[in-house]
Amino acid sequence: MAAPHASSRYPWLVLSVTSLGVILTLLNVGTLNVALPVIAKHFHATATTANWILLTYMLFNTVFILIFGRLADMLGRRRLYIVGLTLFTLVSLLIGISPNIWVLLGLRALQAAGGALVITNTTPLLTDAFPERTLAKGLGINVLVSSAAQLVGPVIGGLFAATLGWRWVFWFNVPFGIIGIVWAAFTLRSLPSKGSNERFDLAGNILIFIALSGAILALSEGSTLGWTSPLVLIGALAFIVLTPVFLRVEWTSKSPLLDLRLFAKRRYAMAYVAAFLNAFARTAVVLLLSLYYQTVNHADAFTAGLAILPVTVGMLVAAPLSGSLTGRYDARLLSSLGLGLSGVGLVILIFLIGPHSAYLPAAIGMFLVGAGSALFLTPNTSSIMTTIARERRGIANGVRSMLQNMGQVVSTALSLMIVTSGLAPRLQASIYAGNAANLTDRDLQLIDNGFRLALLAMLLATCIGICASLVRGKKEAM
Repeated sequence: MAAPHASSRYPWLVLSVTSLGVILTLLNVGTLNVALPVIAKHFHATATTANWILLTYMLFNTVFILIFGRLADMLGRRRLYIVGLTLFTLVSLLIGISPNIWVLLGLRALQAAGGALVITNTTPLLTDAFPERTLAKGLGINVLVSSAAQLVGPVIGGLFAATLGWRWVFWFNVPFGIIGIVWAAFTLRSLPSKGSNERFDLAGNILIFIALSGAILALSEGSTLGWTSPLVLIGALAFIVLTPVFLRVEWTSKSPLLDLRLFAKRRYAMAYVAAFLNAFARTAVVLLLSLYYQTVNHADAFTAGLAILPVTVGMLVAAPLSGSLTGRYDARLLSSLGLGLSGVGLVILIFLIGPHSAYLPAAIGMFLVGAGSALFLTPNTSSIMTTIARERRGIANGVRSMLQNMGQVVSTALSLMIVTSGLAPRLQASIYAGNAANLTDRDLQLIDNGFRLALLAMLLATCIGICASLVRGKKEAM
């Protein structure tokens, strides 16, 4: 079915608008992965607080993505996209003048809301603008732009953190955000909303936020406070109790936040599961290795940013290939192959990285992780979006984006928990101290073992993702 307003130029103009938004939001993630030790040192943050510099954005972004997926269908994508980009830009400016860590964490939550509005509306805007015959190419370029943003993100974050200071990691967003807002206002066309009379699912929003917050709290603080700590137990209990309540509420709601009927067909359910597991594995690799090179190899932030470039170089190389192959081969084959490549890369990293090992094998492993992820993303996204009715694309993409973000936030919390769980408090803090950590050979061995174990967990998730992708079944309209 041809998309509305699908003139020869309009789809590409929309792609130029969404590309600016994608670049800004993904640069934000990449820069922080590398600059985290510098920010933690500036605010004298503990290991627990340093965790939440990353987790606050990821947690709120994940929950907001699902909320805004519904609101986009109700209120219109153009309007919410521009609001999101404006909020993201303004808060980026304010974060740079944060007087303390608590203000920074609060602003990160607001920044997450802006980022969620941008990401939630990106894929539906492209799907509405592109005719189906060229949609895969548009989505492939979107992944390519995402890869480019992730390519330069760690380098920019490391460069600014090591030279101009951590504030410029955020202030860098501002001029590009202003350009993106103006360009979006002049370019994007409004489409009539078909869900404007639907109710907002307040109960679902509250339940998913508390349940997910509880899970992240338990995972992130378990190794630091102890698994029997009241705070950890309360978080775990909130997740265990409220998750089935949330699912029950959503199943009976007439206008659910999470439309569980999207999971009724195996192809969609397995595509969503695979999206979660792909994000789960790839996110941890970038974060873990950026911290590994700063802590174990005593690299500065800029050098660590350069060291992890092969992940995003792999995405940059494979994304155009993925876009061209998506229209010719079934998503089940391409997505599974992509996850398989990532799995091979993880095996290489698990066995061949070390404090004194050569860099080339690790670079090859990182390249394969990135290339496999890019090969996975376009066909998996296309298989979800092309057979969904236009009026449901916002919520369908919201579910996909939410699961990908959930994979990122759970991956971050779980991987850091695995790395630090077997370490004394002194060594737990050293993970966030970067090259300033004073470590003995015994300390390095313990930390190295923790990183390997975390990568092994990512490999297990990738293998499960391959199985989910393979059993999705043939394409069918919904």
